[in-house]
Amino acid sequence: MSADRAQRWLILSHAFNMDGRASSQTITDKIPHILNAGVEVVVLSGVSGLRDAHLEHHQLWPLGPAGIKFELRHVLRRKWGHGLAYRIGMTLASVLLLPGIFLEKLFRPVESSWSWYLTAYLKGLSLIRASRFDMIYSTGGAFAAHLAAQALSRRTGLPWMAEVHDPFVTPGQPVRSAQARMQCKVEKIICTEASLAVWFTDQALASAKARHPQLGARGKVLLPGIDQPFVAGLPARTASSKLILGHFGSLSETRNLVRIVEAFEHLRVHAPEVLQDIELHIYGGPLDVISAKRIQASASRSHFRHFGRVEADPESGLTGRERILQKMRSVDVLLLLHGEEPICEEYIPSKMYEYLWMQRPILAQVHRNPQMTAMLKTQGHQVVETGLHAETAHEVGREMADALTTLWHAWKLTALPDNGRQSPLTTKATVDQLLAMTENLLRSR
Repeated sequence: MSADRAQRWLILSHAFNMDGRASSQTITDKIPHILNAGVEVVVLSGVSGLRDAHLEHHQLWPLGPAGIKFELRHVLRRKWGHGLAYRIGMTLASVLLLPGIFLEKLFRPVESSWSWYLTAYLKGLSLIRASRFDMIYSTGGAFAAHLAAQALSRRTGLPWMAEVHDPFVTPGQPVRSAQARMQCKVEKIICTEASLAVWFTDQALASAKARHPQLGARGKVLLPGIDQPFVAGLPARTASSKLILGHFGSLSETRNLVRIVEAFEHLRVHAPEVLQDIELHIYGGPLDVISAKRIQASASRSHFRHFGRVEADPESGLTGRERILQKMRSVDVLLLLHGEEPICEEYIPSKMYEYLWMQRPILAQVHRNPQMTAMLKTQGHQVVETGLHAETAHEVGREMADALTTLWHAWKLTALPDNGRQSPLTTKATVDQLLAMTENLLRSR
């Protein structure tokens, strides 16, 4: 590559510019820094997100009916909201697409976005034939982006950088479903054919290398990080008469509130004066079934308040993500739940990087992930670890209750002022490393 012209990248990201999606933020947050470095980018994405007005951005529908329904749901919701028009539109679309979806799931029972790789490949090939590109960059999230990038790299000879968000293979889990088999296949393709492959944790890379030694030095770790999220500085906080814990993000059967319920129940019996001052405010989608049942059956249920998903506000012009960031600042303690399944050993929630900028105390439940534990403790936050021993839910709940008691004493004494720390884990630092890697890659060719 000539040193007197800018690099030009073709970026494949199915979820690009989807408000509140971690798989979107991981790439969209990088874009300003990539552009500032003089790299020209062209983005191929699905249609669920917003079209980017500042760069060449092609939004593509998938070919499969399941993928069309998935994308249509987001498009209509963005256009019509959640009202009657949306429900009628989706009902009609579901009826029309049902036969095709049935056949698709019969012969291709994997994630609905899989067929997007076909349209991404065709559009990408057309763009590469019409203009110069130096590299293909697939990021996700959805494995369709990586399949399209592999096909384009094979066809055109361009180098390919793959960025893997959540690991495709769960350690120690049997591979039974078609989806799991496909994810194993995609990981092997990346480890074998990608010119450069990036994972987000040390253990995720180590496991991929153990399964596919051919990856070798082409495998790298880059912590995604996040830049200072408040352009105008940190919003001011207003003291509350309660010690407010805030949980932000999705919940599931394996990432639920059971441990915190156990902690509240322990406090109710052993330290009621502590519990009477505490509330947990929950922001995000619906409660998972396990959390909902456990809270409903608990004598401490009045200490839980579920606010649901925070959407964009047309009056203020704030996006859902911006509103969530403001709410993070407003709570006394940020609750970070990692989950309790094998994949957690190789995964760090993107929410952690946002939390580290809020200057609020973090209480984290971390499952068998020493890298994540060390990152939080280094910044002065409290961690309750699970999965290291044969502990019971009661024992973990008691440890969580002890951590809450410590925070309560600090709150009573000092009102938990901001810690004043700036997070060292920034997107800019990540992009600087990424640019150095790609520069070496392109020079070597």
